[in-house]
Amino acid sequence: MGIAREAQTELPYLPSSSLRGKIRSVLETQNPDEAGAFLGERFKDGQQPTEGEVWFADATLLLFPIASFSHQFVWITCPLWLSRWNRWLDSDELKTLFNEWKDILNQEGAIKAISSVSGKQIYLQGALLQDTDIQIIAKDTVCWKHFDLLPDGNGILDLKQKLLILSDADCAAFVETGLQREVRVALEENQKVVQGGSFRSEEAIPSETILFFPWGLKPSKDKRRTDPVRESLSKILQGRLQFGGLEGLGRGWTDNKTVEIQSVMGD
Repeated sequence: MGIAREAQTELPYLPSSSLRGKIRSVLETQNPDEAGAFLGERFKDGQQPTEGEVWFADATLLLFPIASFSHQFVWITCPLWLSRWNRWLDSDELKTLFNEWKDILNQEGAIKAISSVSGKQIYLQGALLQDTDIQIIAKDTVCWKHFDLLPDGNGILDLKQKLLILSDADCAAFVETGLQREVRVALEENQKVVQGGSFRSEEAIPSETILFFPWGLKPSKDKRRTDPVRESLSKILQGRLQFGGLEGLGRGWTDNKTVEIQSVMGD
């Protein structure tokens, strides 16, 4: 799946505009007459755009898969990503736990990783962790009941065996090595010659990456028209969607799951 970059961290993310655009296209197919009222009418025929009844935030990283020579692959995360996630879950017990992990990982020359991965050594791309570098996550730690809410990829997401929590800096470094990069060229018509001598590079997050994005509903302005669209949206965000510009190659498929949270701002 293609990505953008955060200005302050340079971490990959999926912009909310991409999410909204894809969801709009699906909803307009399923509810052609009502989708505009729900999502907000576009600027057309001299009429001003209108405000919709739903909002979407950017999709940011939560878990990132990296190759492991000793464990095939593991998922990495860090206090920054976890704290962003808990900003919306608003769990006091998770906040306390993530702050504890952050303090442990920020101690110079001490623990380098907090992990559920078994074994005396963990071989990663460009790094080796010894058992003395690792603090094990207990099976009764409060994080597991929250991780269980994530889509498990038909059993692939085995976090109790494959989770590795690193410092923010180390996590960012591994993401750079783990991104998929492709160089593409445009050829002259009927010739195997690069058009204009130009190349372009594309970056994509690897399969099995877990991102999260908050979304919410505003009060309905016309329940008769928009309630069917709300039902369609709920189903869409509990199923599969395809993002990115390479749909014809079968890329960009996502498995989505909505976890409801209580908010003083509404749904």
